Amino acid sequence: MKNLATLLLGLFVVSALIAGCSNVIDSEPAVDSIEGEISQLEAAANRLSSYSPPPAPLVTVSVGEDNLNFWPYTGENYSGTPQDPINLIFYGEADPRDIRAALFSLDGDRTAAGFPAESPFNDTWQDAIGGIQVSYGDEDGWTGGSVQLTCGEYGPVRFHLRMFRLGQWTVANAHFEILIPGTTDHQVISWELAEQLVVCDFIRSGLLHPDIPMIPTDQINEAPFRTIPAIIYNELPVELRVAIGGPAGDVTEDVPIGTDGHALILNISGKVPRTFETRQNSLVIEYDQIVPKPFCSSGPYDYVYVKGPVYMEHIVTLDRHGDYHMMFKASGQLNVTPVNPMTGEPTGETLLAHVRENYASRLTDRNSFAMSMLFQKIIPASDPNAGRLFKFLLANSKGANVAWDDIKCPNTEFAEE
Repeated sequence: MKNLATLLLGLFVVSALIAGCSNVIDSEPAVDSIEGEISQLEAAANRLSSYSPPPAPLVTVSVGEDNLNFWPYTGENYSGTPQDPINLIFYGEADPRDIRAALFSLDGDRTAAGFPAESPFNDTWQDAIGGIQVSYGDEDGWTGGSVQLTCGEYGPVRFHLRMFRLGQWTVANAHFEILIPGTTDHQVISWELAEQLVVCDFIRSGLLHPDIPMIPTDQINEAPFRTIPAIIYNELPVELRVAIGGPAGDVTEDVPIGTDGHALILNISGKVPRTFETRQNSLVIEYDQIVPKPFCSSGPYDYVYVKGPVYMEHIVTLDRHGDYHMMFKASGQLNVTPVNPMTGEPTGETLLAHVRENYASRLTDRNSFAMSMLFQKIIPASDPNAGRLFKFLLANSKGANVAWDDIKCPNTEFAEE
């Protein structure tokens, strides 16, 4: 797996044609106006708290006489639309905070299990920057993924683990993914490889039950599940294609993401002490890419060239009471130019986009909380390519569930700063 640091540098050939999109907007953002608009939208979203019915299908797994009836997927809202498959289930000493402590206690040497001695396969675990998702169990209802971990940096390649506490159990999705160059977006390329790495680490931890360490489930989710776009797959190094069990050669159609549809129950009988600490991470992602217009699109060939920095800050604290707190903020002022995706030539004026994204989560012995907010606004409102996107998600074990998408396009009114 050589040269992973240069992974996908050739992705989207049209991005090499951006010389004609060099207009830059230098106007200062009206920060007070933007923050005030976001505050009003968040207040409106919080008033929408309502009951969300269980998704379908629900499945049941058992360890001894203990049963868990749950949804074998994650979702980006409460619609019941699957996003990622649940491929790991933790039982016993299964609180996400203890799983985090166990994985943090390990070094990155996995060569005995056949993993190569290079990043991210030999990295150690850390707290992950990742979008908030939800899952469901009969005992706790809808639950947010309060704790997320990563093995590997934000890019170019990493293993990502999202955990959802459901009573005495924790269900999780693990996936192996790449950062699409010039964006903050990741593309999943394997479920199975990530599951294998987590299992490897719990075997190394010595914390699995000596008599019944692992229990495979029946098939509980679709197999295969989701696909890798061909244009992305064809930029993967051959070694990486082989590692995820895909075709070695280039493809003309999207590649299914392989999975057997089974989850593995890890029966954990011990734990390591939690470390009370604060971990902080800041980074800057430089957008420099032609992408499908993310909202207010007129059709499948509606593309924009996006350029500019997005600033990120991520803070995780495990306080002296053992309570877990996470905060993430991202902000940027980007130039957005409509383009012809086949030639890269501009088809409209360069516009200004304000971007804000916030996540927060909390996990204590008694409750869990997870929230995400995404705000994107393209101005001026008078331009036919303008618009505003606001997405809000809240999962609270005390019963407050909110999922709200509010989009204003040129044919509707939206507030201009």
